[in-house]
Amino acid sequence: MNREIIIMPCLDMQQGRVVKGVHFVDIADAGDPVECAKAYCAAGADELALLDITATVEKRATLHEVVRRVAGVCTVPFTVGGGINDLPAAEAVLAAGADKISISSAAYRNPELVRELVAKFGPDKVTVAIDVDRNPALPSGYEVYIDGGRTATGKDAVEWAREVDAMGVKTILPTSKAGDGARTGYDLPVIRAMAQACSADIVASGGAGKLSDFLDAAEAGATVLLAASVFHFHLIDIGELKQYLRAHGVTVRS
Repeated sequence: MNREIIIMPCLDMQQGRVVKGVHFVDIADAGDPVECAKAYCAAGADELALLDITATVEKRATLHEVVRRVAGVCTVPFTVGGGINDLPAAEAVLAAGADKISISSAAYRNPELVRELVAKFGPDKVTVAIDVDRNPALPSGYEVYIDGGRTATGKDAVEWAREVDAMGVKTILPTSKAGDGARTGYDLPVIRAMAQACSADIVASGGAGKLSDFLDAAEAGATVLLAASVFHFHLIDIGELKQYLRAHGVTVRS
């Protein structure tokens, strides 16, 4: 495995605070986003994700002031998602200091927006997040969900990833509802299927609980390893994780 793997802590944000749930519910407070960002940069994170998890459902924009404050302390690239549903919203988030934007429900409802964002900002700036859950009736066995995992679409998740990939997006971020916050391991079949179907980088998200889970995701084809609760609650240290991955032949940033 000669690809360089990125370690990305994720700050799920609600009402200006970092929170963490299980299966997208049972939300618990996990701290101040600025302090969390500062701590993760010091701890060796390669990138950060800041996701305003209720912005879309509440039909509001991402909290730009929080983005600005995080940008003020962040020493690594960070991606912001939540409530970005048109070009002006994306421009506002980038102007507030984000390095990249992530869209999910808006991408599904308006695929043309994905093409517009890639054309305007470049493929490196755009991530499409795909919330998925298992559905054996679909070809891949996975279904796309939108609205923060609340609304089933009937769309096959791997097929949607393939369509997004064809739009020129550089990064696709699937999150498994089954694995989210459960610490039972990433949903490896969907990672593997999307990695095989797409040229974009695939982010492993939802379910990391132990060091070997990260290695499993990298071996399944993920280029970015995203986690939240195991980092927030100090169950796994980023330095420890990088050392473990190196010991197992995975290339990570120093």
